[in-house]
Amino acid sequence: MNKIEAIIRPEKLTDVKDALAAIGVVGMNSENVMGRGRQKGVVVHEGRGSNPVTIDMLPKVRVNVVVSDADTEKVCQTIIDAARTGEIGDGKVFIIPVSQVIRVRTGEQGDEAI
Repeated sequence: MNKIEAIIRPEKLTDVKDALAAIGVVGMNSENVMGRGRQKGVVVHEGRGSNPVTIDMLPKVRVNVVVSDADTEKVCQTIIDAARTGEIGDGKVFIIPVSQVIRVRTGEQGDEAI
């Protein structure tokens, strides 16, 4: 099993959620986060005569999905395809091994609990 953690643009969350549902992945979590990367933020000019302000932490969304090893590549590609705009700041996808999953309600473990 793997945890797929994707950092994406906030406006792409619905596209990613719908794309995952279309391939049968409905269990996911998301949270609003702030981050920066190569994009290095944006420079904002505030009014006349003021110094420009750099905002170097931009709003992003972190999406977490746990899937079987067999589904990892398909889910990653689905997220990438749905989140891509082709511009700097599209995000990153991280794949993290998961040693065990246990469903709290039933006690199911492993792939059955996903």
